[in-house]
Amino acid sequence: MLAHRFGSATIEARGDLRIVITRCFDAPASLVFEAWTTPDLVRRWWGYEWQPLIVCEIDLRVGGGWRYVTRDDGTGTEMGWRGEFREIVPGTRLVTTELFEANPDGATLNTVTFLESAGVTTLTIDVLHATRAGRDGQLASGMERGLQHGLDRFERLLTQEDRP
Repeated sequence: MLAHRFGSATIEARGDLRIVITRCFDAPASLVFEAWTTPDLVRRWWGYEWQPLIVCEIDLRVGGGWRYVTRDDGTGTEMGWRGEFREIVPGTRLVTTELFEANPDGATLNTVTFLESAGVTTLTIDVLHATRAGRDGQLASGMERGLQHGLDRFERLLTQEDRP
């Protein structure tokens, strides 16, 4: 096993509408899926430490919804994201909508896959935007910094010392 894979997510624009994010974790797909979909675990890794989740709701069923709200410790600013589960294959695949509430015109369809080989799980997030401008806006937003940080926290959650 690797000591860590911090900062190793790849973020790639594909075609005019997609962003594909890939990151490997030294953990079985069942554990990665559990940590991705269980509110008590999501609260431990999603976002920044100084912007904790004050709302973390996950109704893990097709047609069920999810909603996350962060609050900045310094400014009190709240930001929310929400979506609906369209497809769920435990340990393998999730398809959800996602909407950053501050940008109601920027909804995406996200397909998350969990592919395990020899105890290493490759997490792939395929983000489908409705427009190229939406896709380009997300790429230009600085999302990579927050994404890398959150996935580093996710990796720490999956390690022996902080395992669920």
